[in-house]
Amino acid sequence: MQPPSRRTFLALGLLLTGGALTACTDPPHQAPGSPAGDHNRPDPDEPVRRRALDATDALLAAYDALLPQAPQFQPLRQDVARHRAALDTAAPAPTPSTGTGTPGATASGATPGATASGTAAATASTSAAAAPTTAALASLERQTAQARLADLGAASPPLARLLASVSAAGVLHAVALGDAAPAAAAAPAPSTTASPSTTAPAGGTAGPFQDALGAEHAAVYGYGVVGARLTDEGQRTAARTSLAAHQARRDAWQRLLAGAGATPDPAAAGYRLPFPVTDAASAGRLAAHLETRLTTVYADLVATVPTPQRPLAADALRESALRAQQWGAAPTAFPGIADTPAATGTPTP
Repeated sequence: MQPPSRRTFLALGLLLTGGALTACTDPPHQAPGSPAGDHNRPDPDEPVRRRALDATDALLAAYDALLPQAPQFQPLRQDVARHRAALDTAAPAPTPSTGTGTPGATASGATPGATASGTAAATASTSAAAAPTTAALASLERQTAQARLADLGAASPPLARLLASVSAAGVLHAVALGDAAPAAAAAPAPSTTASPSTTAPAGGTAGPFQDALGAEHAAVYGYGVVGARLTDEGQRTAARTSLAAHQARRDAWQRLLAGAGATPDPAAAGYRLPFPVTDAASAGRLAAHLETRLTTVYADLVATVPTPQRPLAADALRESALRAQQWGAAPTAFPGIADTPAATGTPTP
């Protein structure tokens, strides 16, 4: 398997003209039921996975209540069904009509059997089923997307990656359903949470954070090209906003690395574009390409950084997924990972 740093830069489509990248390897993970003699070993992800499935079943029930009046949202329901297939295991599926979690649970603990995701989803689903509206379903998607992030710390790296991707998809669904503010940040900005004891990955290497920084260097360069080719003032404003967001994210990763005692990698002297950018149309495609590929970078980051830093990567994934959609990127059920119902969250080679 290629190291994530190399893979994510190849996916970004803007390659360094020279220099090496720090390599790191994906954490080992064996899916439940794999033929390696561990059939009887309990799945440590089962409590998290079950809560995610309960919340997904509540979403499916809400969609089924709304679709007779709003069939145009059937593609969103299909995405949710694919999320369920990716989250499911060999364990028997719960009855979709129940869709409940642990009564009275709280999201902050993120301990097995204790999360707000099932309760919030079930409550909103009941309301949506009684009086189906797009606003009720948008609210449910938003609440569920946020609740999934509460389990990032309790999940294995591959499952955390999948949860972050599905959460980002829920945010996109909420936007499509009319929610103007689909999700709050999962954690404070990196600059306010960075400390030498928590920012560096296990083993003492800052490689994953350097990869994220390098991706942002490339994005800043790319948006310079985008802005130079746009002619519509609205698009130019959007490009400036996106550029500022990537500059801020770049600066935050630099501070995080410096706070951990590492020297942030500098930007390259130049980057190679994935295709010629000669007019406004190709500039818009480049913006969509940059954001789409950054979702891959940040989905990888969720699975490779220490547990306390996963929300930072998930936030970045969500933001890039939103910007990719705004720039016209093709819809995907799994932002940042392979778009397939069979996906288990394991990083793609």
